[in-house]
Amino acid sequence: MGVAIFGSKRVLGFGVSDNATVTSFQPQESGASGPAQTPISQTPAGWYQDPWNKVGWRWWDGWAWTANASQTVEKKPRLPNWLSVPVLVASVPTALALAYFAYLSLIAVGLGLVPLLIVGPVLVWLDRVEPEPWSSRIHALLWGVTVAAIVAGIVNSIVAAISSETIAAVVSAPLIEEAMKAVGVVWAVRRKELDGVMDGIVYAGWVGLGFAVIEDGLYFATAAEAGFLGQTFLVRAILTPFAHPLFTVWSGIAVGLAVSKGKSVFPSILWGYAVAVLVHAMWNGSLTFAEESDQGAALVVVAMLLFVILFFSVAVALLLFRRREQRRFTALVPFLAHRYQLTPGEAVVFGQWRNMLRIRGSLSRTQRRHFDGVHSALARLALLHSGGQAPDPSEEQRLAGRLDAARRASSV
Repeated sequence: MGVAIFGSKRVLGFGVSDNATVTSFQPQESGASGPAQTPISQTPAGWYQDPWNKVGWRWWDGWAWTANASQTVEKKPRLPNWLSVPVLVASVPTALALAYFAYLSLIAVGLGLVPLLIVGPVLVWLDRVEPEPWSSRIHALLWGVTVAAIVAGIVNSIVAAISSETIAAVVSAPLIEEAMKAVGVVWAVRRKELDGVMDGIVYAGWVGLGFAVIEDGLYFATAAEAGFLGQTFLVRAILTPFAHPLFTVWSGIAVGLAVSKGKSVFPSILWGYAVAVLVHAMWNGSLTFAEESDQGAALVVVAMLLFVILFFSVAVALLLFRRREQRRFTALVPFLAHRYQLTPGEAVVFGQWRNMLRIRGSLSRTQRRHFDGVHSALARLALLHSGGQAPDPSEEQRLAGRLDAARRASSV
C-alpha cells in the first residue's frame, strides 16, 4: 500500500484530493481491536469458523463477517443469510400461489412488481446513513412475500368463509397482516440485525413492500379476470404503493425505539402494532364502505386525500430523522478514527456526508460494495457509542472485527 499524493496534500488510504475527487478506494490495513482476521475477501459467501468463537460458525457474506452465527459445530448451518426456515417453508405455497396468479393473468404478476420499483429506491435512500446488508434486506422482503402473505391469506380466507368479506377486510386483515409483518421486523432483532429506530423503519418497509407485491399480484389477477385491471393497477400500484410499508412502519418504530433504549421488544411493540392496525383498518374500511355506498367515488377521493396527507407527514418526519442520523454519524467520525485507527484519508472521506456520497458515486461496483462495507461497520459503531453509556464489549469487538474485515477486503 502506498501513499497517495495529490498536489501539496498528502493523504493516506483513500485517494482524496483537495476537491474530494477519488482516484482509488484503498484503505490501509487497520490495527482495530478484535480478533485477527485473515484477508479472505476472495472467499465465497458461506459458513466458516467464527473468529470470535472457535467452537462456533459465523456467516461470511463475501466481504465481511455478519451477525448471523451458530454455536453448533456438529451440525453446520446451511441456509444463507437471506433465507430462514420460516421463509423457506412458506416459499412453497407462495410459489404455487404465484403460479396460479400467472395462470389467471401473466401480466398481473409482472404488474405486481411495480411497487417494488417505486418503493424500493426510497427504502435504499433511507438506509444510506447506516446501510443494512443486502442479504438482510432481501430476507425482510421475502418474509413479507412468503410468511406474512401465506399466514394472513389463510386466516383471512377462514374468517371470510365463516363470517363475511367485510369483516375479513376491516377486522381480520389489519389484525393478522400487521401481526405477521411485525414478526418479520422482530425476526431481524432475533438475528441481531436491528439496532435503532431507522433500522426498524427500514426492515418494516421491506417486509411491508414484500407483502404488497404478493397481494397486488392477487388483486391484479382477479381484476384482470373481471375486466377492470387498469383501475385496480392505478389505485394500488401508482397512487398507493406505500400503503403496506406505511402501515407497518409504526411497528418498526416501536421495535427500533425499544432496541435503542435497551428495552424488551415485548410489550414495547404493542403501541406500534396498535397504530398499524388502526391505520390499516381505517384504510380498508373506507374502501370497503365506498364499494357499498352510493357515494363511493367521493369516499375514495377523501380516503386517498387522507392517505396522501399521512404519507407526506411521515415522509417529512423520516427526512428530519435521517438528517439527524447523518449529523450524529459525521460528528462521531473523528472519535471513531482515533479509536479504530482509521487512516487520515478514511477520516476525510467519512467525516463529510456530501463528500462521502460524491466519492461513493465515482467508484466502480466492486469498489462501491467494499466502500459500503466499511461505511456500514462505521455507522453501527457510531450508533453503539451514541447512547451515552459504555458499549457492550463483546458487541464492540464484533463490530470492530467487521470493520477490520471490510477494510482488509477493500485493500485487496
